Amino acid sequence: MAFAPIKQNFQDWITQQWVILFGKKINRKEYQWLLGPFGKTNGIGLKFIQQLAKGENLRIDNKQVDKGLLHSISQFNLPESERKKLSKNVIDFYENTSNYDFDLSVKWNPVFKIFGGLLKDLFSNRIQQLNIPMGSNKDSEVLQSKIIHLIDDQKNEVKRTIWLRTFENSSQVVYSGVYEVCTLPNGTNCIKAIFPLPNGSATVILKPAVGENGELILNSSGKKIGDSGFYFLLNDAKGNLWTKFISSFKDTLVVSSNNGKVIAIQTLTLWNLRVLQFTYNIKKKSGFNSV
Repeated sequence: MAFAPIKQNFQDWITQQWVILFGKKINRKEYQWLLGPFGKTNGIGLKFIQQLAKGENLRIDNKQVDKGLLHSISQFNLPESERKKLSKNVIDFYENTSNYDFDLSVKWNPVFKIFGGLLKDLFSNRIQQLNIPMGSNKDSEVLQSKIIHLIDDQKNEVKRTIWLRTFENSSQVVYSGVYEVCTLPNGTNCIKAIFPLPNGSATVILKPAVGENGELILNSSGKKIGDSGFYFLLNDAKGNLWTKFISSFKDTLVVSSNNGKVIAIQTLTLWNLRVLQFTYNIKKKSGFNSV
């Protein structure tokens, strides 16, 4: 029987052992589409960015102008008919994410809110990752959003794109994720959000589509390993790679534009029950013209 590394926080060890017991051991060469950076045991947050840059011999580029989660929306390889319908403002947001400010409001399902509080107390506050706000939809938090590129100077190219979101008032890290486009085994291009955790990651793969009104719809509605969806990944004590696909957990993100403003509504469900909903009000920073 395989075991998670012993020298770490007990809560982390328990969750990793759960992945091993109920997940699947996988081969790195066959699952390149799923892989991404893992965190270390001494915290994620800002430390992770510095550790990743050092470990991969990359330079941190903190310049905050005209930097996007995507180099080009064409990376999604959408059908031409869908690409033409997609809102220009939504395209600009993904290609120039650093030029936008965010307000965030959250609406919890009361049934699941207690589990969100436990997540914060046991993991999020300590590791500075996945710090989901616990306020109601009436509360709005201003987010400080940074797109950080890690540059391979020898190849003169961006190797990693990190989206760091913190609360403006407290500077507490909400999310620190690595974003990239991956190609599923069936040939579908998706966006992959990798949230490093101790000795592993929580990775969400979202399949893109375009709605009737030009909105971008990103959905993690897969049913099995190899589909879009939510994955836990980790290295065990011997360096073997494991994953657990959570088919019951779904993430749907709808990014639309209305009167020049971009709104993103993200809905998380578990066993077809809504857990919580994020509403992001997104606007261009002063000095940047709307599309």
